[in-house]
Amino acid sequence: MSAALYNSTILRLAASIPHHQLLDPAEGRSERRSPICGSRVTVTVRLDADGRVAALGQEVRACALGQASAALMGDHAIGRTPGELAAARDALGAFLAGDRDDSGAWPGLEIFGPARAHSARHASIRLAFEAVADAAAQAAARADVPA
Repeated sequence: MSAALYNSTILRLAASIPHHQLLDPAEGRSERRSPICGSRVTVTVRLDADGRVAALGQEVRACALGQASAALMGDHAIGRTPGELAAARDALGAFLAGDRDDSGAWPGLEIFGPARAHSARHASIRLAFEAVADAAAQAAARADVPA
């Protein structure tokens, strides 16, 4: 285990995933899986009348990096629009790939800086953000609100 990748902040986040029960019923549901490591994240959402995430549920079966990412996503997803979630997903992906120097506006994602050199870890880190963006877009499409 690399200390740079698995530091105390990552491990603390991995142990504190919020919204850890899937919603039933949900307006949007998405599951993402990393074929490299087998990590899996399922996210369910409900939107409010303004098209913002009002409720979130997630089931996380992932490594510590994927769990930490799910914790950061879950800590800040309530109140976000589908567009904001998609922007966070895209910024995280670009940051990990080295296409941008900062991790974007989502709080805490800079902790994944050491993982940029380990492309095999990127998929697990992206899972929660990919799943929540997809689930919110589904919910927005059902509710006929802008994504």
